[in-house]
Amino acid sequence: MKMNDNVLRIRKLSQRHAYISIQMHETIGRKMGLAGTDHKYLGFLLQRGRMTAGELATLTGLTTGAVTGLIDRFVKKKLVKRQLDKEDRRKVIIVPDTGKITALLTPFYKDFQDQTEKLFASFSAAELKTLEKYFEGALEIMNNKIEQFNSNNH
Repeated sequence: MKMNDNVLRIRKLSQRHAYISIQMHETIGRKMGLAGTDHKYLGFLLQRGRMTAGELATLTGLTTGAVTGLIDRFVKKKLVKRQLDKEDRRKVIIVPDTGKITALLTPFYKDFQDQTEKLFASFSAAELKTLEKYFEGALEIMNNKIEQFNSNNH
């Protein structure tokens, strides 16, 4: 089956978007003084709040060992603290300092978010519906791939 030129062009744009996104986040992470894309994991903590290391591992797809190192780096920078669970003292809860995290992230993302909102505002309602359809479908495909790999242990 020959791929339609329009589909091929969109696929290449999507790949470029993914690659440049990785480059941007790596660059921002370094500018923040964090390893690689560690700052992206701060976003999970901002969105979800307190959680165990195991929950963070499940959410991020990182191994528990990698999450331990991640949390150690965040604790060292005073972005999170470890707290024993009152119900089960064997369990450690990761508590984000949302004020410090927000203060760290905002200077690096405010203009990006503003420019993205301006870009979205330039689209018609129908075009926004198309973008929404694409993102919802792409997210479903990616989540299915994650589930497939996790269930097959590949």
